[in-house]
Amino acid sequence: MSGAVYSGDDIGAIVMDIGSNTIRVGYAGEEFPRHDIPTQYAYYQDENTTKYNFGTLGLHAPHAGAEISTCLKDGMVDNWEIFELMMNYIFNSRLHTNPENHPIILSEPAWIIQTKREQMVELFFEKYNVPAVYLAKTPLLVGVANNRPTCLVVDAGLTHTTAVPLHDGILMAQAIVKSPAGSDFTLEQSRKMLSDKHVDLVPYYRVSSKEIVKPDEPAVWKERYYKATASWHNYMVKELLQDFQSTVLQVADAPYDEEVVKSIPAVHYEFPNGFHRDFGVERFKVVEPLFNLASRPSAGIQPSLDVSSLVTTSVGMCDVDTRPLMYANVVVTGGNSNIQGFTDRLTRDLQSKVPPSMRLKVISQNGSIDRRFSPWLGGAILASLGNFQSFWISRQEYDETGKAIVQNRC
Repeated sequence: MSGAVYSGDDIGAIVMDIGSNTIRVGYAGEEFPRHDIPTQYAYYQDENTTKYNFGTLGLHAPHAGAEISTCLKDGMVDNWEIFELMMNYIFNSRLHTNPENHPIILSEPAWIIQTKREQMVELFFEKYNVPAVYLAKTPLLVGVANNRPTCLVVDAGLTHTTAVPLHDGILMAQAIVKSPAGSDFTLEQSRKMLSDKHVDLVPYYRVSSKEIVKPDEPAVWKERYYKATASWHNYMVKELLQDFQSTVLQVADAPYDEEVVKSIPAVHYEFPNGFHRDFGVERFKVVEPLFNLASRPSAGIQPSLDVSSLVTTSVGMCDVDTRPLMYANVVVTGGNSNIQGFTDRLTRDLQSKVPPSMRLKVISQNGSIDRRFSPWLGGAILASLGNFQSFWISRQEYDETGKAIVQNRC
């Protein structure tokens, strides 16, 4: 066990939640992360030297030939060289601190492989010489943030929607269930719907000026010329679709019925080039495949299970004695869960599937920011607890045992 104490105002443990879309970083004990940094990065050639830009401003800075990529794959680090550059950017340009002065707690996906965990520990001890490290599974941190050591975490993220059960703070790996339909899926469905309606997705960087037009009339705008690469352009279009999703999309309260959703007021949306219109039934149809496989798209990502079936399948793989606890503590998190009506629909679908003898409770933090940052908040709480201090992997323990220590301690 580590005998050192890594809490208190004079220490300031760094909490880093590494997600497929962004990295949330800040200090233990604080209410929200200080920075929310895209995991994507831009790179381009400048006088025969490859330059890298990180952060939102860096990604948006126009550079001839700039490409957009990411150092993660399936929630795990895939390019360690770029990940190290990103860590340098976070410590030097965002936190403005020396990592040698701070223990660090990092989130990791529930399905992470052993070699990735060992590489992460090795990087922070060998490269950044931190005094202590702890790796925590993302569902565990969500459970801590919601004060639910026993629960079923439904994480609607960028690339996947997952159901992961916890029992007394221990992750039940045999009952993890994943579907490849996450936020990327809903964004692609939004893109297809808008394309079918002949809406031109013009990102902000291309618009120099625009004129006011009547709804559904062709946009009148002047183009700002910039020869963007396909990856840079697609990233900017994706940002536009993310705004469209958060503003327009909604999950129907019950299985999609066009006559019912027609009675719900449409939502108005204006695109960067000035084109604007109302969106009615189509804003419900886009997300319906998440909850109803009968309405799945003909091409592209195919949901393997609807969200409620993810829950029931995962619970069914748990011990019989723990199933009532799981149904009574279904915790919803992740950016895609912020689509209006997501939690209400999940609750309604589960009510029709869960045995009447089971008590069902779906828990979702009120604010969209709270759901997005739930793993980070769990890490901030965990790292500041006095009884957590013996769980850190100290520098001394790492030197004595090596990177394999992470498998027994975290």
